Amino acid sequence: MEMERSMASNSTGTLEIRHLNKQYEVEGAPLKVLSDIKLRIAPGEFVSIVGSSGCGKSTLLRLIVGLEEDYQGELLLDGQRIAGTSLERGIVFQEHRLFPWLTVEDNIGLGLLNAPLTEGQKRFAVRDHIALVGLRGFEKALPHQLSGGMAQRVAIARALVNRPEILLLDEPFGALDAITRAHLQQELQRIWQAEGITTILVTHDVEEAVFLGDKVVVMAPRPGRIRRVLPVPLAHPRQRASLEFAAIKADVMSEFGSDAATDPAPQPALAAA
Repeated sequence: MEMERSMASNSTGTLEIRHLNKQYEVEGAPLKVLSDIKLRIAPGEFVSIVGSSGCGKSTLLRLIVGLEEDYQGELLLDGQRIAGTSLERGIVFQEHRLFPWLTVEDNIGLGLLNAPLTEGQKRFAVRDHIALVGLRGFEKALPHQLSGGMAQRVAIARALVNRPEILLLDEPFGALDAITRAHLQQELQRIWQAEGITTILVTHDVEEAVFLGDKVVVMAPRPGRIRRVLPVPLAHPRQRASLEFAAIKADVMSEFGSDAATDPAPQPALAAA
């Protein structure tokens, strides 16, 4: 299993975004949501995307996962244009979205519904990922018997169980309390290192972005565009109280101070955050 993970992470999971533009139509008028997004994410890289509400972070994630297809420019995974949803791209939302009548193992098993595996292989993969997210002993538990953090672990395992090339995380810990959130950030970092999967995290939390990311992409709003890409050259596990960590966090935070002065006039409201 470890050899398979290593081989997968070395050869697949390259995402290239070239001159990506996205707009909606609101009351008969075009509303530009994303403007000329250019970004390359290497295999196995962990990229954090931060920005204020309305900058198009989640819209960008929906385009990458294939939930929306109407855009201009190129979205390429391993050189192939992204078209529709695929097992190659797993996603975890802020809400865990587990089926309340299914057990932990059955919820995770849904991620293998269309996988070309035998039943035995599916059972093994589910067991493997239950162990990966630290939920041994809870295989038969129902979602209402789990804490919020445990439910999100199940959602992460479900997204990973079919070995996608990219894991997309849309504010996965936003609804959790601060202590649980910090613990799951550490767990996510451990899981990412174990799996070696290219990972993209969308978050409002700058500290979370710096704690987890190899680099932090700062987006500006109206229309959404990349303001700056900051590398995070710190070894894991990262120390939030260190001077180096604080300096990078402050550098990212400084990018938000000029939004009001430099952004164009507000456009009609649309949920693009």
